[in-house]
Amino acid sequence: MNAKEVENLLINVKKGETSIKEALEVLKNFPYTDLGFARIDHHREMRTGYPEIIYCAGKSVEQVREIFRVMSEKENNIIGTRANSEMYEAVHSISVGAVYYPVARIISLQKKKPKITETRIAIITAGTSDMPVAEEAAITAELLGNNVLRIYDAGVAGIHRLVDKLPEIRNCRAIIVIAGMEGALASVVGGLVDKPVIAVPTSVGYGANFGGISALLAMLTSCSTGVTVVNIDNGFGAGFAASMINKIE
Repeated sequence: MNAKEVENLLINVKKGETSIKEALEVLKNFPYTDLGFARIDHHREMRTGYPEIIYCAGKSVEQVREIFRVMSEKENNIIGTRANSEMYEAVHSISVGAVYYPVARIISLQKKKPKITETRIAIITAGTSDMPVAEEAAITAELLGNNVLRIYDAGVAGIHRLVDKLPEIRNCRAIIVIAGMEGALASVVGGLVDKPVIAVPTSVGYGANFGGISALLAMLTSCSTGVTVVNIDNGFGAGFAASMINKIE
């Protein structure tokens, strides 16, 4: 239940159109439902503007299915990240409207269409190998109601692949740059635009990349202003942050 729905409920109580008993019945799950292995926060959207998002990795198939089952009783949209196909099949068996994005590893169950922003988020990758992280960011942003511009495989080894897209990139309100190896692309983009850049280091790279540590440190020590950094492979975090920026009025 979101803030607007609570407001309408209170208005209806004042008008006498809804009894106090009925209102209490609606609010009876405040603030969460305890499943033993998880406590589902039903009012996350009321506080933050977005519903609780399920991190599926580390959970069993049965746990993911049960969380989706309880959350689907509400009118909020549901997003599950780092999910595999087996988890999706279990969720789909109880909610036929569930959709799976295999590259992004995201399960989505939409109860209502989000309001889509006119402004866009650009998502740029250094290489094709960064696409799983990029798609996690892109699908997250789209499910939260954003238009997304995808520019993949535009790393510094062939910088002309980036330069010819600059007019489109500069028209976006937030930019996500995803790179492994030495992570140089975030600094390059940061020096070419006047928009906030969210850098995502990936674990893509040879041995000296140290599973993304070299890209992370390079992005953290970037000399380009306006570059902020999320954790290694955290496409979801970047997509969520970019959505918040893009929706500021």
